[in-house]
Amino acid sequence: MPERDIYLLSPRSLSPETIAVAFAKTSRSPESFREIAQELSDEKSAQFHEKWVVGYGHASVAEHAVLHIAFENVSRLAIECIESNRLASYTEKSTRYQKWGPQDFTLPPELENHPLREQFTSTVRMLFESYADSLEPVKDLIQKRSPKRENEGNEAYDRRVRSQYVDTCRFILPAAANANVGMTANARVLEGAIRKMLSHPLAEVRQIGERVKEAARSEVPTLVKYAEAVPYLIETMAELNTPNPPVENIETDWCTLIDYDRDGEDKILAAVLYRFGEMPYASAINCIRQFNEENRAEIAQSLLKRLGRYDVPLRELEYSTYTFELVMDQGAYAEFKRHRMMSQTPQRLTTRLGYATPRLITEAGFGSRYEAAMDTASVMYEKLYGFNPDVAQYIVPNAFNRRVLAQFNLREAFAFCQLRSAANAHFSIRRVAQKVYEEIARVHPLLTKYMKLKEETWAEVEHEYFTRV
Repeated sequence: MPERDIYLLSPRSLSPETIAVAFAKTSRSPESFREIAQELSDEKSAQFHEKWVVGYGHASVAEHAVLHIAFENVSRLAIECIESNRLASYTEKSTRYQKWGPQDFTLPPELENHPLREQFTSTVRMLFESYADSLEPVKDLIQKRSPKRENEGNEAYDRRVRSQYVDTCRFILPAAANANVGMTANARVLEGAIRKMLSHPLAEVRQIGERVKEAARSEVPTLVKYAEAVPYLIETMAELNTPNPPVENIETDWCTLIDYDRDGEDKILAAVLYRFGEMPYASAINCIRQFNEENRAEIAQSLLKRLGRYDVPLRELEYSTYTFELVMDQGAYAEFKRHRMMSQTPQRLTTRLGYATPRLITEAGFGSRYEAAMDTASVMYEKLYGFNPDVAQYIVPNAFNRRVLAQFNLREAFAFCQLRSAANAHFSIRRVAQKVYEEIARVHPLLTKYMKLKEETWAEVEHEYFTRV
């Protein structure tokens, strides 16, 4: 029998396009991957991709070509588009651990020669100045309440304290604030990402799309060269973006479980029986519905009782879904959006839903200055909105609330609620995670009781960390 062999095709010796071809050819070639790769050149690889990927539409081949792209000094507003691609990986400069300087922001290209440019710039500088001025009083307050521990080094103490005061002061930073982000994606995903960026309503994002395409062509020249703006996206967004007649705003809770699978627990338990048995699904669901509570609890226990902190539940939990409408501060949404397995529909950034005030800001004596900064940003937002609602988003600080529709399954709920309720998670997103958990547990208590969350409630988080939400 042939000897098993497992090895890397290294990007240090082969181009991403060549690796993609080597993997693609194995479907029709009896040779080993090494032998296939040795026969290939960049020119032959390009010809293969032109014929099969471009000509015949076998786009999955492009998934074997992987690139690592560095974005530096792009606005956090632009990052939302960059990070909206579900099947890619990102690491972003954190507002929780790093400080921003007074020049670390983007001027929207749309304002380059516009009368509002100077007002926008002065408002952003005011926000950055307020941010810088808030750091010391909040830091001093935290140091008084959290003195240095025995045998704790200066660096460790500074790191522990910094994570708390920078965490709090980030609420003042606007969406124009710059950040760096690293992206790892295969060429198929990247081509879609470029098309999305080139079709975006913001000029900054379109410019970034051009730069990404240019950079990617040095590694995968064939696989991204046809990535262009998409008329469907441009025209559809333009038409739907037309101002609509005003409608009545119905008051809702900040976290509303709009819809869910009423028989979601039955579906999951039936899927478990189906996976490990031999019966049709109709028989499995009938069995579950005939079981008493004790029998159902036994299956749920077998399914979830061994879950460790870092374990992922079986995929059968995906058969129950939940739809939420959420209102959270933009800082929390920046973390919420990282859960890309969800379906998320955020509304544009706005100052019209009010803002959150961290308790430490108030207790450090910075409350009046903070409120003045928020009010000034809100006035500037309305001026920009009259010119361009998309551009107006740049001025919105992290403190302001944002509305988002999200749908996800129970497996993703385990991932989100457990990760974002952890003690080291930001208090804004902990509040959201605890409330989402509470709502799902209310309707599906049998399975959610196996979630491992920090022992606090969303109301306790709100009371401890906010004076206003």
